[in-house]
Amino acid sequence: MSARARLNAVWFGCALLFGALLGCAPRAEQGTVTVSFVGDILLDSAPGQNIARGQDPFAPTQALFRGVDLSIGNLECPVATGGAAVNKVYTFRAAPSTLPTLRQHFHAVSIANNHSGDYGPDAFRETLQQLQATQIPYFGGGNDATAAHEPLLLSKRGLKIALLGYDDYHPRSFEASATQPGVAWAEPEQILLDIAAARRAGAHVILPFLHWGWENERAPSAHQRELARLLIDAGADAVIGSHPHVTQGAEMYHGKPILYSLGNFVFDLLDFPENHQGWVVRLELDRSGVVRFSTAAVLIDDQGTPAPDPSVETLCGQRGDAAPTPCAQRP
Repeated sequence: MSARARLNAVWFGCALLFGALLGCAPRAEQGTVTVSFVGDILLDSAPGQNIARGQDPFAPTQALFRGVDLSIGNLECPVATGGAAVNKVYTFRAAPSTLPTLRQHFHAVSIANNHSGDYGPDAFRETLQQLQATQIPYFGGGNDATAAHEPLLLSKRGLKIALLGYDDYHPRSFEASATQPGVAWAEPEQILLDIAAARRAGAHVILPFLHWGWENERAPSAHQRELARLLIDAGADAVIGSHPHVTQGAEMYHGKPILYSLGNFVFDLLDFPENHQGWVVRLELDRSGVVRFSTAAVLIDDQGTPAPDPSVETLCGQRGDAAPTPCAQRP
């Protein structure tokens, strides 16, 4: 086990203890593990300012995570005090003081996205250090390419879950190299190797989390569909996506779920009505993969704070289904 893997195991144990102290609800079914994913989390801009004022942007959605064993999100910004902004339209950098609030609600985060490198390699490296110091496990990035592609292995009730994170949206300069810190890039051949390595490491369930697709497109592209199916054919048990800032629906492929985009979660800079909507997906897992999944909608206000939105119809499915169905139609 690498040094980073050992550190992540320690942080993960601490996070679980913290969750237990919060009084998590019992799990859904004996012998299964529940994992929730959310889309983009921005701790800069209005959400970061509100945290600095003592407000918790995650508090209104706590009920959606009741009974969840592990909660995972996409951290859409570096968290650092140093570095210099790169030349791109939007650059984000959050204060390290925001991380304790994040840690109250999430057991791990993906850092594989098109904003993790916004303040250059020094700020990216500091982000890794800040996450380590706050005991928040991460995946999808690292101090070099080998570390960036290493799965985060989390164990719960004897079930070992591998989380893999990938960026598939420019700038490619954020990619980790043999000597440079950065994100794991979504090269299909490398992802297949990573899935095989995770299985050899003893993972019962493998969950790739991809940052992909075109912004504000309500349907996944042909590339997203092709890559998602390729990963499931290679042994992934589900594929989860983020980045487009809108939800993109779900499908079942060989009886396994693909959630193309969960949209935003804690995020302001909302230009269109559909940017205000996001999904929380809950996966119920056993040693054979995903038993069932469900989604719940959130409505995000102008400050980037989400709240449950039961008025929006979302999708559910279970192992072997040919296609998802509206959750309201499930017993």
